[in-house]
Amino acid sequence: MKRPGSLKSALLWWLVPGLVLIMGGTLWFSNQLLRDQVDAAYDRALAGALRAIDLNVSTASGGLAVEQPFLLLEFFELTTNARVYFRVATEDGLAEIGSPFLPLPRQPLLSGQLQFYYAMHEDTPVRVAALARAAQPPLPSNPNSRIIVQVAESLGTREVFLEQVLRRSIERDVLGIVMSVLLVVSGIVMSLRPLTRLRQELEARAPDDLRPIDDADLPTEVRPLVDAVNRHMARYAEMARTQRQFLDDASHQLRTPLSVLRTQVDFALRESDPTEVRRALQAMHEGLDRAVRMVNQMLSLARAREASLAEGGLAAEHVNLAALAHSVARHLLPHARLKRIDLGVEVTTSMVFTRGSEWLLREALTNLVDNAIRYTPAGGTVTVRVLSDERHAVLQVEDSGPGMRDHDIERAGVRFRRGQAGKQQAGAGLGLAIVHTIAQMHGTVLRLENRVPPPGLRTTLVFSLGREGSD
Repeated sequence: MKRPGSLKSALLWWLVPGLVLIMGGTLWFSNQLLRDQVDAAYDRALAGALRAIDLNVSTASGGLAVEQPFLLLEFFELTTNARVYFRVATEDGLAEIGSPFLPLPRQPLLSGQLQFYYAMHEDTPVRVAALARAAQPPLPSNPNSRIIVQVAESLGTREVFLEQVLRRSIERDVLGIVMSVLLVVSGIVMSLRPLTRLRQELEARAPDDLRPIDDADLPTEVRPLVDAVNRHMARYAEMARTQRQFLDDASHQLRTPLSVLRTQVDFALRESDPTEVRRALQAMHEGLDRAVRMVNQMLSLARAREASLAEGGLAAEHVNLAALAHSVARHLLPHARLKRIDLGVEVTTSMVFTRGSEWLLREALTNLVDNAIRYTPAGGTVTVRVLSDERHAVLQVEDSGPGMRDHDIERAGVRFRRGQAGKQQAGAGLGLAIVHTIAQMHGTVLRLENRVPPPGLRTTLVFSLGREGSD
């Protein structure tokens, strides 16, 4: 695949030849116009000489006569500094005065209309003015015959003058072409200089320098591209920060459980009493459960943040919150039964739709219900509610657990932070952080409040339906 060239080269290859071609055409056209203007100026003098000779043509004597033509031609030669020829003849050629071999034009002459043309006379290029008119009075030999008057001058002086004028015109136009090309090249180079500075700035940056690019001195046409690059760099920086945070969290949170497990394994290997070995294995099993739950929650949090930073944003779809609530409840029902907890679902209708990501909302609701089951004492209740009206859909989880202090509610959603009640339970403090992240991605807010009357906690997610309302 051919590699694209530089923008500067492309502009120069398109603009400079096109400009030269246009200016060359303009130069040719202006030279043709200048030649016509020079011819028109010289032709006026040639027409004056022809009219003067025509005024001295007489047929009153019954023949063709011209009074003092050579005096007129001598005066005209002094004026034009060129050789001058004339011819006065009848159209039938029976009577002729002057140069007998002066050629007629290729087109027929119209009576009373002056015609100019180039011709050769005795191996000399000449410019000829010709006029045909009726004889007054008519000639007795041919009453219908016309008189043709021709005056010609050699092209020496005319061509010298024309060459001088054309040379000056060409020099001026060529200078204009050169100046225009230089102006275009300079303009392109100067206009693209900010892009060169931008490239040099980016090349000079450190690999981890993801600061936004300053577009203050960039052309308006380039700023949308720079804005897109800045947005991409911001997403990449956030993803890099999230990855670093995940690695820091993993190294910090998993180090202690793994060290405890290693200690318990060493203790079990040294112990010979089967009862103590069983206790060690039971403790190892509980530690592995905590570690697995922590890893799963950390991976869920990382996936949620990665989805929020992905190119194109969140892939939204129609999600039935009622069906989602029933599905999550069925999935966690065995866990609730182990603690003899009454887990139920209350919905106002079987079809409550919102726009969002089904797997993310499932993850959020699973964490809310799992937290409620963990903190609710044996024999308690956990209820999942799905409510809706014309403008909102509500996903709510209510339990009969110990609730939360106001200070803990304000700090809910902070990673690895656990409230006063949570310190007595196994967990990593990531459940509400996951829900908080998913809620932000869906444009809603996680709201926590203690039940009235206590005890118990109610967690609520409110979704705006807009035009995509529930059925």
